Amino acid sequence: MRFRLAITAASATLLPAARAAWGYTSSGGYYVVDTGSANSFTFRVSQSSCDITSLNYRDVEYQYGSQASHISSGLGSATVSIQTIGDYIKITCATSTLSQYLVAHKGDSTIYMATYTTAEPSIGELRFIARLNSARLTTSAFPQSYSGQGTAGAVEGSDVYKDSSGRTYSKFYSSVKFIEDQVHWVSTSDGGVHVSMVMPGNAYESSSGGPFFRDINSDKTSSNGAHNLYFYMNSGHTQTESYRQGLHGPYALVFSGSGIPDKNLDLSFFANLGISGYVANSGRGTVKGTASGVSSSYQTIVHWYNSVAQYWTYASSGGSFTSPLMKSGTYTMVLYKNELAVATQSVSVSAGATTTSNIASSNDPTKTAPTWIIGDFDGKPTGFLNADLQERMHPSDTRMKGWGPVTYTIGSSSTCKCS
Repeated sequence: MRFRLAITAASATLLPAARAAWGYTSSGGYYVVDTGSANSFTFRVSQSSCDITSLNYRDVEYQYGSQASHISSGLGSATVSIQTIGDYIKITCATSTLSQYLVAHKGDSTIYMATYTTAEPSIGELRFIARLNSARLTTSAFPQSYSGQGTAGAVEGSDVYKDSSGRTYSKFYSSVKFIEDQVHWVSTSDGGVHVSMVMPGNAYESSSGGPFFRDINSDKTSSNGAHNLYFYMNSGHTQTESYRQGLHGPYALVFSGSGIPDKNLDLSFFANLGISGYVANSGRGTVKGTASGVSSSYQTIVHWYNSVAQYWTYASSGGSFTSPLMKSGTYTMVLYKNELAVATQSVSVSAGATTTSNIASSNDPTKTAPTWIIGDFDGKPTGFLNADLQERMHPSDTRMKGWGPVTYTIGSSSTCKCS
């Protein structure tokens, strides 16, 4: 379902919340939560829709004024409840197919979250989007995602734009492979405040796509518009496998005055909060073993998946590996040479147990010498022209090297036609 939010000045929903001690207040159809942080952090949540309409950190409002922060594109309406559980405040927003959890911990400038689903949103995008004030949060790790700078018009569809010099911008150019993406952020120009989306541990276990899947992380629509910060769980952008349902996360929106937060954020306290679909560490098992047959010149990655969950890890230089804590079940286990699958087998995982399952490369194409080749058999396009730029700009971008025509002579041209 897609709902648009209209916020009027009369509602005053984006004014900074009044300072209070640790706890929450209820007024005017909103819950206002004060985390009791030394850095003063409050957030405001609609009691009818679960929209977050204020994010106030150190007495500065960072929520974008024209749209709210929320799951998907907003729930429109939801049953919203709140309770205090020791040093935690839990807000539950429930619909017929989704429950969104917002959790505050006493003393932290953070909204901890989890999303439980039984069906995919009709728009095909399961994401949390923090719509932040770009006039205050000007910077991200990927300036190529500042779509508002594409003032010379669209290049492709309505998602890729160019400026007058021919440089291209898109929210898709902020993407990072899931296996490498535990923290992404936006910040003030001086780096004095970072707002980060943190996806630690098994945050991706109910997502879809595997370790090399990637999706939108951030998008700045204009210098005075929204600087959007996302956690994409499932989407139809480049869907590669069936969507998974269940608990997505936990994950966290972290406000910090001391840089980018640690990716190894401990969210095990969710086990004590009555979260639908949460499986505690005690209900999980692991797989350990040795991966062999992949040269140390390549990254060795092991991936487990079934219809319920997905996991991955890097093997050591010697090939040893231990999986993350996994839900019980039978999984397809895949060995990758960089991003090329070179072995597949089955393995079963039991709660509280460690299963040993070694895996050896068995179908690497390099075992048969090719007649000719550009690049390498590693599942990546790194041997091709402009491969180093493809993730962050459009093929029409003026920074791309000329596309040719070029002559490639079998037997004498470089295997990497990169310049």
